[in-house]
Amino acid sequence: MIDEKVILQVLAEQQEEIESYKPQKWVARKEESLFEFNTTMAQVVIGVRRSGKSTICHKVLLERDIRYGYVNLDDDRLADMQVKDLNTVLSCVYQLYGTDISYLVLDEIQDVDGWYLFVNRLMRTSLHIFITGSNAKLLSGELATHLTGRYNEIHLYPFSFSEYCQYHQIDTQSITTKADADRKRAFMDYIHDGGFPEMQGLSNKRAYVQSLIEAILRKDIQKRFKIRHIEALRKLAHHLINNACQEVNYDDLSDMLGIADKTAKKYVDYLSQAFLIQLMTRHSFKSQERIRNQKAYIVDTGMQSNRDNALAPENLGWRLENVAYIELLRRCSHDFLDVYYYKPTARAKEVDFVVCDKNKAVELIQVAYAIDTQRAYDRETSSLVKASDALSCNHLTLVAFSPTRDVVVEGKTIHIVSVLEWLLQ
Repeated sequence: MIDEKVILQVLAEQQEEIESYKPQKWVARKEESLFEFNTTMAQVVIGVRRSGKSTICHKVLLERDIRYGYVNLDDDRLADMQVKDLNTVLSCVYQLYGTDISYLVLDEIQDVDGWYLFVNRLMRTSLHIFITGSNAKLLSGELATHLTGRYNEIHLYPFSFSEYCQYHQIDTQSITTKADADRKRAFMDYIHDGGFPEMQGLSNKRAYVQSLIEAILRKDIQKRFKIRHIEALRKLAHHLINNACQEVNYDDLSDMLGIADKTAKKYVDYLSQAFLIQLMTRHSFKSQERIRNQKAYIVDTGMQSNRDNALAPENLGWRLENVAYIELLRRCSHDFLDVYYYKPTARAKEVDFVVCDKNKAVELIQVAYAIDTQRAYDRETSSLVKASDALSCNHLTLVAFSPTRDVVVEGKTIHIVSVLEWLLQ
């Protein structure tokens, strides 16, 4: 067991830090609207490490003048925390914050085996619980099993481009030449350096990304899944980061890393659970095709450039596609929509994203950095037209570095929208 004095010291230091917070200066996140306060349900914020999960919890509570207790379990002094220690944690919270608090934030609780038993007990006492975590399956699986119907799950990603502009005070409304140039410059910085909140303004971005990836591999994967040989996992992670937006071929991964197919699949799944990569399945009514032909994206494009020995190609089209997919995940999770890619055969032209409401396609989206040549224009628009017929969907969007306008191709209206305009919607 961890000594109560140690726990009290850690929580007291965390309390002092909270007292210095000035949430009015923080970036407003769209996900703030998803929190529910007058409910008995636990509010669960999940996402990749350092995406701002604890910050958004502090922000929504402080702005409403709600008194709350706070426990951050991602502290080396609490590394050996067990479920039997959590009652001591609660005692320390009451000592520091008072016994009359009705809200409690539990940061990165997933590493404590049996944490849900503690949370269940607290919820029976009418405490309003906010939970954050960096492992999708662990939290979702245990929540679904032990807190059935009693939690509100909120997915949080690093800054969107709109939030990035807000942080850097980029004018997103003015139509002047200068403002337009500022937005374009900011976008190029964004797709290169990414949107991790803490990384904004850092000069040594490489050290930050290196430490972040290592923390994800060791704390969120190796420790949780008891991986003995982490080097293969590390190589796999960097390979997928370097080759974002590509289909995952488990046979190739197995040969490259010298591991079994089954192990390669497990490792990819672990990276997905820890939000380092985001998998997208192929649009097909055959489950075998959806499982076999997944594509891997990274949670933030800043991870591609800012690493030691980073050999990711400077392909702006792929970076834009990656940014667009993460943006779609943000938007579609709010409306309970799903996102797939469309490629009916190996030789068929691909459509980057199919947005579906259950089994019905409601929008087809193609992403291209440039369509200024006739060949590029024809390639992107013809893909949308063919998929439109096959999927019975006439809401067609082409996101590109091009002026916004509507065009008609083979009787189909395609809405060509400027990258910046689409991201700032």
